Amino acid sequence: MADNAANSGARAAAPQPLEVALLASVFVVAACGLVYELAAGALASYLLGDSVLQFSTIIGTYLFAMGIGSWLSRFFERQLPAHFLRIELMVALVGGALPAILFIANAYTPGAFRFLLYSLVLLVGTLVGLEIPLVMRILRRNVALKDLVSQVLTFDYLGALAVSLAFPLVLVPQLGLIRTGLLFGLMNAAVGVWALWLFRHELRHFKAHALACGLTLAVLAAGFAGAGAITTLAEDHFYQDRIIFTTTTPYQRIVVTSGRGGHRLFLNGNLQFAEKDEYRYHEALVHPVMSAHGAAKKVAVLGGGDGMAVREVLKYAGVESVTLVELDPAMTKLFSEQPALMRLNGEALLSPKVKVVNADAFRWLEDSSDVFDVVIVDFPDPTNFSIGKLYTNSFYALLDRRLAASGYAVVQTTSPLVARRSYWTVVTTMESVGLRTAPYHANVPSFGEWGFVVASRRPFSPATQSGQLPPGLRYLNPQTLPLLFDFPLDMARLPAPVNRLSNQALVHSYEQEWGR
Repeated sequence: MADNAANSGARAAAPQPLEVALLASVFVVAACGLVYELAAGALASYLLGDSVLQFSTIIGTYLFAMGIGSWLSRFFERQLPAHFLRIELMVALVGGALPAILFIANAYTPGAFRFLLYSLVLLVGTLVGLEIPLVMRILRRNVALKDLVSQVLTFDYLGALAVSLAFPLVLVPQLGLIRTGLLFGLMNAAVGVWALWLFRHELRHFKAHALACGLTLAVLAAGFAGAGAITTLAEDHFYQDRIIFTTTTPYQRIVVTSGRGGHRLFLNGNLQFAEKDEYRYHEALVHPVMSAHGAAKKVAVLGGGDGMAVREVLKYAGVESVTLVELDPAMTKLFSEQPALMRLNGEALLSPKVKVVNADAFRWLEDSSDVFDVVIVDFPDPTNFSIGKLYTNSFYALLDRRLAASGYAVVQTTSPLVARRSYWTVVTTMESVGLRTAPYHANVPSFGEWGFVVASRRPFSPATQSGQLPPGLRYLNPQTLPLLFDFPLDMARLPAPVNRLSNQALVHSYEQEWGR
């Protein structure tokens, strides 16, 4: 008799097929919900800048919406499986299409992007907030409350963990944001189909539910198959010129276009160079420090994975080695393999003098023991905190350690006309670590007035002799170079704070000034 009771208890404790199916659904639901949240945050940081602010507000809005959904679930009293099925299909459609909708909105109605972004996050969050309470109430039929809560939360957290690792490492690099969203929309729809089969005997309108599942799967599958066309449609309108190359890496969205003005490079939607006038920018960046040094043998270029700055450095015959430190290997691969882009940088990245290091420049400066005659810093503008750290006093202190006693460093900053406070913040930050500075600016039509800063331990004097600059330059000569160091009143120095890792004042001022 005791054996029979034990066997009976074992059978009762064994998980039932319905229980297993619903717990598996919880895993998928949690994974899908987090993907939609991460996709919205990534798109907001790409297109609006300041990744910390965007992810913080997106996550806060999403969690608030989930709370609303959880509260609303109390009003669903009957036909819980049918409600769960309908909500799954709605989440699949809205969440799965969210990246595609936002990409298109940014291209065609940029003024409405922010409103649409938060509206979709609120809607998806509310629907996701409805899902878990409904699953728990369905499971409550067969599972004790203690076990129910622990099991549901366990699978919920496991789903979130899986996606948080896969999203930046696998999903976005391999599929891109649009296909990733649609793939997980299909997974949400598959949960709906699973629910349709599990509760087929309880659903009053089975055929209508089956038709809804079929249409949802068809729409999402068509979107997944046409994701490339959707991306092209949005980006062609946004960038105007013909797009010849796009890729999404763990670090950024890279787009190269070709038009009447030649090739243009965009990172996360921000212009990095235009072929028609990039020579102005890169000559202004490189030649003031290289010509002033006069005998640079070891040169480091931080950023500048397009190879344009390296091209200018190699115009000095005395240079023996150039170390290019670029975070994103996709950039250096693109500009060392694509013929049209290799033509622009003069195949500089293939030179035997050039060593390419794909690493974070901050970490590389910490770990490196090399000392350089000239260091050229060509990072993107400080639109978010991950880039902003490369403009802090901590970074410039590391830079100073890698600079020879007679060496010079130069940093591209931002426009001293449009973002005057941001520009002088960079100058103040360099000076805070004991470096002497020589600020200057150049007019680059694609950007307007653009700023640069020379930093060193010894006095700096721009080249004024014809033999100091290499032949063949298109913009600079000994007569015009000193004029770059003269600032008119509307760009003149003003008080500015030190940019520190602890405050990232530069990111805030940059966003305020360029936002205006």
